[in-house]
Amino acid sequence: MTTIIIGAGASGLAAAIALKQSTPNEKVIILERLPSPGKKILATGNGRCNLTNKNAEGFERTKLFFNSTGLILREEEQGRIYPYSLKAQTVLDTLLEASEKLGVKIITDCEVTKLGRDLTVNSSKGSFMADSVIVAAGGKAQKNLGSNGSGYALLKPLGHSVAPLSPALVQLTSSSKYPRAIKGTRTRCNIKIEIGGEIKGEEYGEILFTEYGLSGIAAMDLSHIVSGNFSKEKPEKCVAVLDLAPEISEAELKNYMEDFGSLRGIFGEALSNIILKQALNNTETAAKIAKSWRLIITGTKGFDFAQITNGGIPLNEVDGFESKYVKDLYICGELLDKQFPCGGFNLDFAWTSGIAAAEKIAEKRNDKNK
Repeated sequence: MTTIIIGAGASGLAAAIALKQSTPNEKVIILERLPSPGKKILATGNGRCNLTNKNAEGFERTKLFFNSTGLILREEEQGRIYPYSLKAQTVLDTLLEASEKLGVKIITDCEVTKLGRDLTVNSSKGSFMADSVIVAAGGKAQKNLGSNGSGYALLKPLGHSVAPLSPALVQLTSSSKYPRAIKGTRTRCNIKIEIGGEIKGEEYGEILFTEYGLSGIAAMDLSHIVSGNFSKEKPEKCVAVLDLAPEISEAELKNYMEDFGSLRGIFGEALSNIILKQALNNTETAAKIAKSWRLIITGTKGFDFAQITNGGIPLNEVDGFESKYVKDLYICGELLDKQFPCGGFNLDFAWTSGIAAAEKIAEKRNDKNK
């Protein structure tokens, strides 16, 4: 029996290894469009690979999987799990070594052009017949690393729909001059996204002021809301509203400035100076700005910089990651319309969805053998 996997990223590699571990006689072939496998894995976690989170739904499954490959993990802040080496290259090397030992065949520079209902896979390197196919081609995020969303085009002719695609976990752009003036400054604060006068989302966490606008986990976790707005034909006015001191009241900030002349002792020099400058040195106005700093948002940095894709194949079109429209066809990872916040949750879903698809194929093989 043969399984063809389209895409040698996190989902595809995990699926291949898990399938060969449980069903050694299965012929497993991965078709990868790029010259080498796992390119996006190397970029995750700023090159350290935040591969899961202790609070992720699939954490135990992911942990067991990597234990089986010999990869040792370590836990850092907020439950984030990394390879012990803190190097993404170690993760990829471990996956490729396990694939080779198990007999997984990886064909690179192989662009899949068509997927048939009979599970015929047409590619730039010939046609393949399969008993099962796993589509793990990734989304459109990180286009600079080769992601082009080609998996959606393979699945649509088979009856699948695609929820509107937009960049997520991405930096926000602003027309305001203030973030640029204090670029490089970091703070922990509360941030809300207001669209058309209504608050659409709220987070607490780190914000980084940049040349183009806002970065940091809290801003990026809200970016899907911003992307959704600017993907409309007529986007509404979008504003980021920052409470720079959630634990301190406006009255307390005003009193503090009256006592000490600035907010340096709370926010540091750069942030204090820009608030006072915008407030024209009026303490009452400065306190209001610090509690509700409004910055016009003009969009996001787009798919080139996005960590994940918002939208994709709806979850109600799969059952246990198997297509409801084509038997023995599985869809995994970022292709699906399932998104999580920063912290290893999205990569955990990539591993576990691939593993789950492999388990279902293995279960079918075992049932057939019985």
